[in-house]
Amino acid sequence: MPKLAKKMKRLRKVECFPKLSWRMECLGTETAFDVLVRAKQLEAHGKSVIHLEIGEPDFDTPANIKEAAKKALDEGYTHYGPSPGLPELRKLIAEKAGELRGMKFEPEEVVVTPGAKPIMSFAMMAIIEDGDEVICVDPGFPIYESMIRYMGGVYIPLVLREKNDFLPDPKELKRKLSKKTRFIILNFPHNPCGSAASESYLKELAAVLEPYKNCWVLSDEVYSRIIYEEKFVSIAKFPGMRERTIILDGFSKTYAMTGWRIGYGIMPKDLAIEIARIETNINSCTATFIQRACLEALAGSQDEPERMRQEFQRRRDVIVEGMNNIKGFRVKKPMGAFYVFPNVEGTGIDFRELADRLLNEAGVACLAGTCFGKYGKGFIRFSYANSVENIKTALERIETIVRKK
Repeated sequence: MPKLAKKMKRLRKVECFPKLSWRMECLGTETAFDVLVRAKQLEAHGKSVIHLEIGEPDFDTPANIKEAAKKALDEGYTHYGPSPGLPELRKLIAEKAGELRGMKFEPEEVVVTPGAKPIMSFAMMAIIEDGDEVICVDPGFPIYESMIRYMGGVYIPLVLREKNDFLPDPKELKRKLSKKTRFIILNFPHNPCGSAASESYLKELAAVLEPYKNCWVLSDEVYSRIIYEEKFVSIAKFPGMRERTIILDGFSKTYAMTGWRIGYGIMPKDLAIEIARIETNINSCTATFIQRACLEALAGSQDEPERMRQEFQRRRDVIVEGMNNIKGFRVKKPMGAFYVFPNVEGTGIDFRELADRLLNEAGVACLAGTCFGKYGKGFIRFSYANSVENIKTALERIETIVRKK
């Protein structure tokens, strides 16, 4: 049993019989769902709670997509499909993803999975061996670190600093790269920081990575369509990157389809075959009627997704201005996704205590920055996937708590 698992086992008091694998001691969680449960409990006791904790659009799935799913059910799309996805969907994903990124993809490079998380997990299963080093953005989506440790990888944080606009420092990345580096996780636009990468920045990052031929890059691009001032660019387009980049994307954020559980990966064909083989072993396939609905999502009108993006931008401007007017709060303007990540050290209140007080006293559900890694210390994440009216009310409640210090 690795040292980390032994340490974590000592910290955990619950024992299970029959015995579970030591790997379960390495598995983390997604704290947003824990906070959601607490918030719902408060609501059940009559407390008003504004939900700024959960990372999902508050809009309904567009009507044309729902109608396509109903039609698919009536047409009998209720049986198994090919493990890598329906051929017609893989073809359309390759086409549309290529248009967005200014690249050309083949259907054979696409694997469709139930949600986007399996692309990350399956890629690690296929690539990481015990002791391999994995460089990962920190703060970052908590499941990255959880799955790295579960797969036996050595987690190497690539720190995102406020002074660098929450973008990795290419020089720091170069120092962390070694012969042991097997996998790197990048995420633009970023959760929780909202940072987005310009073409010139990604070109510089790709130049650092290019010599490390044995290292795979997982580029989490699930917020690629929720971007504001910057044009979206994928690191896969730069020399030496296409042949070892795994693009992770999906429908949840762009089309408000979080509960539909469908995502996809784009990767070299040989790896796609292996990822599809893992899919066969674990899920068999992704629900066929949902895949048919996604054909409509991609081929149908994009007016609703664009309306959502514009509304997120309007909300971003409201919450950034409001938080920067709260004493002790300092927040960078997000360039993408739908999160703000303010530095709250100036309040004089410990960030974890402040997050708890905001929920329990003010009825504002949010997440302490360390829910996204140890380098989130001093920060709190708020999702602005809520109405402008609710965001303004939340800002008033937050200011009240800060003044009560």
